[in-house]
Amino acid sequence: MTAEDVKKMLGLKPHPREGGWYVRTYEAGELVAAEAFADGRYGGARRTGTAIYYLLEPDTFSEMHRLQSDEVFHFYLGDAVEMLQLRDGGTGSTIVIGNDLLGGQRPQALVERGVWQGSRLVKGGRWALLGCTVSPGFEFEDYETGERVELSSGWPEFAEEINALTRVAS
Repeated sequence: MTAEDVKKMLGLKPHPREGGWYVRTYEAGELVAAEAFADGRYGGARRTGTAIYYLLEPDTFSEMHRLQSDEVFHFYLGDAVEMLQLRDGGTGSTIVIGNDLLGGQRPQALVERGVWQGSRLVKGGRWALLGCTVSPGFEFEDYETGERVELSSGWPEFAEEINALTRVAS
């Protein structure tokens, strides 16, 4: 099976902000009022959860970004994916999402709200199909793109990875 086969079978389209290919597969019918969140992070009600399929290829990547909700990634098919996560205070880590458990990969990865994240295939990878579940549900207005210079200043030891996971210098 090829990435093109998967895109056709699942109806994947280019992600308009992040990069890669996606399709929304689920959105909860229940809503949570914005007022339920004391920190005021949402401008309106949010679905209790949403889910997508997400595909990466060698010429695509998930740009550095952060969300206002927690996100769980699930590995389905293909080659492993490297995910960079940057946390407040200048700390960060790289997680490898895949099915080689003995090699330290994990089939699921959590990104807590407010954590900067970006992903790409491992070197030599051809494609990967992931799932992403977001709660409260994803809305594009909750998406914040990471700026290369700002992130590299805050996390200098990850500057090379940040450069690879951002589109233009700012």
